Amino acid sequence: MKLAILTIIAGSAAAFAPSAVKRASSSLAVSELELGVTEPLGVFDPLGWLETEPEAFERRRAVERKHGRIAMAAVVGIIIHNNKIVFDGYISPSNDLKFSDIPTGIDGIFTVPTAGLAQILLFFGLVELAWLPASKYDGDYGVGWFGEDIKDPEEKARKLNVELNNGRAAMLGVIGNMVGEKLTGQTMYEQYAAGHISPFGDGQGVF
Repeated sequence: MKLAILTIIAGSAAAFAPSAVKRASSSLAVSELELGVTEPLGVFDPLGWLETEPEAFERRRAVERKHGRIAMAAVVGIIIHNNKIVFDGYISPSNDLKFSDIPTGIDGIFTVPTAGLAQILLFFGLVELAWLPASKYDGDYGVGWFGEDIKDPEEKARKLNVELNNGRAAMLGVIGNMVGEKLTGQTMYEQYAAGHISPFGDGQGVF
């Protein structure tokens, strides 16, 4: 088992080897290939797509950036909801369903009425097609950084790099939270309240 784990780790590390590729630039005036690169590992390209499909890199980076932004918002939502911070009033007056009636955790989505889910999907479609279109690969929608337009290329690159890496961490965090809930049957709040850090234990205590 240990040998298999070490083999996987070694293979993953090789995927970070720097690739001899040309720099891809965008309207952000920074090198997209240098963004999100965690030194000293280099560019993560295990399948060699930068060499075989260089034209697809810009779209994949745009997808990564957008998913990271969504995941960061999701992590904030998870923390807020797990701390029992909810809207007042009803999510569905016709069903006598209050916001406070929605369970914490991934199963909460299944208690939202069908009409509510349809509104969520409609809003997502509006955002994706009109407000923040997926076709705008550079991810710059003119809102700036907290309303401020960063002129210094180095400062902009640093903040974009932070955004990408935080987005990656958030995507892993959201997936980890959902897997942990399903494995333990406990929400994040319940796991921490019980001191249950490992998802492979019995739900009582750390391990």
